[in-house]
Amino acid sequence: MSTLFNGIFDTTETVSSIAVGSFLLCIIVALVIGLILAAVYKYKNNYTKSFILTLVILPAIVCVVIMMVNGNIGAGIAVAGAFSLVRFRSVPGNAREITTIFMAIGAGMVCGMGYLGYAVLFTLIMAAILFAFTAMNSDEDDGSVKVLSVTIPENLDYNGILDDLFSKYTDTHKEISVKTMNMGSLFRLKYEVKMKDASMEKQFIDDIRTRNGNLEVSLLKKESDIQEL
Repeated sequence: MSTLFNGIFDTTETVSSIAVGSFLLCIIVALVIGLILAAVYKYKNNYTKSFILTLVILPAIVCVVIMMVNGNIGAGIAVAGAFSLVRFRSVPGNAREITTIFMAIGAGMVCGMGYLGYAVLFTLIMAAILFAFTAMNSDEDDGSVKVLSVTIPENLDYNGILDDLFSKYTDTHKEISVKTMNMGSLFRLKYEVKMKDASMEKQFIDDIRTRNGNLEVSLLKKESDIQEL
């Protein structure tokens, strides 16, 4: 039983085996770190279950890999190359997702090197920073920012056609795109707007319909990009 957890290629000249107790302790700490990162990421943020699961188990996976290649330069370089390939095999994520992934990888690497106290300290500091910035910027995603889509006939000049309505009903507005439709006989305008008062949405839309000849108008909630890595 004493040799059950020894590698079949291990020799006294190359590497000593990792004690089972130390191995389990590192894994447990890495999983706790993953749970902390997942909990912080879920705070006032859109997420998928698969991404949260990834955050929980990723530090433990990296921890095990680092423990296995500790001291082996060649194996370490190979693992680094493998991690870089994983990034290119996933769909692009937003900056917050990528940052959290790197935090999980970094914490797992520190665990794998055996510095459990530093790993926990690093996680708590990064989590506190992420939590603080999320709390400060929570008002940016309160549902008041929406996407306005307006269809107008080609005989109307779309430049500034809705400026007076924007001044009346919105705090801010920004043009996103202009697209021709129906063989160029119609234009579809898209704006990002922040309403002054959500209860005035119907009146806002009715005034736009009067302006564009009762063509299609839509006011949609701005969707955050949710990417599964």
